Amino acid sequence: MSAPLFLVEALPTGDTMTLDGPEGHHAATVQRLRVGEELLLADGRGGTATAVVAAVGRGTLDVTVTSRGYADAAVPRVVVVQGIAKGDRGELAVQAMTEVGVDEIVPWAASRSVTQWRGDRGVRARDKWVATAREAAKQARRPWLPVVAGAPDESTATVARRIAGAAAAFVLHEEADDRLTTAELPDTGEVVLVVGPEGGIAPAELTAFADAGARPVRLGPSVLRTSTAGVAALSVLATRLGRW
Repeated sequence: MSAPLFLVEALPTGDTMTLDGPEGHHAATVQRLRVGEELLLADGRGGTATAVVAAVGRGTLDVTVTSRGYADAAVPRVVVVQGIAKGDRGELAVQAMTEVGVDEIVPWAASRSVTQWRGDRGVRARDKWVATAREAAKQARRPWLPVVAGAPDESTATVARRIAGAAAAFVLHEEADDRLTTAELPDTGEVVLVVGPEGGIAPAELTAFADAGARPVRLGPSVLRTSTAGVAALSVLATRLGRW
């Protein structure tokens, strides 16, 4: 089994450091790492360090750095605009998409979203997406932590502007004639993928996105849930872009 990964604000500049706070507690108390065991440190911005546990304290670890690395950001950058879903479906989508390599997730206040993020509730909901992405990135041993956009969510007009500036943009739609598996993909820039909420994408939204340059595509004959459509599409893109 690969060494566990822990996210830190900044990687150590020297050969030793103390891992404390929530990450130190998780390493020492939950995972119960012991002296001599190996772990990975990452700053969420591509920087990594391999370290060995030198001492275990109460909710802390003293570690010795054995090597350092840096992973370049993936190109092109893949952004998923995720329609806000009810219950925990949005968090399930964020978790799975992070594990397969999404670079940014944009919470979208679609007209057919059953749940609307308003005021403090919206801020708390977005914070859950951020926390979910963070934990999923650790589980997947990702050196890059995906960005969760929104303050706390984005409007259709804002999404359309994002699409207009992208190198390529696609809207998952069950009535589309074209397939994502054969769509032309850019070598650089940003690829934006729009996933609707449970109720689907409204005709006016589809028109706005198409006018901004997005291309409606489908994955296959099945109609997928909002919590699984994004990860399925990302799997296609990861394969076609050579990430997998």
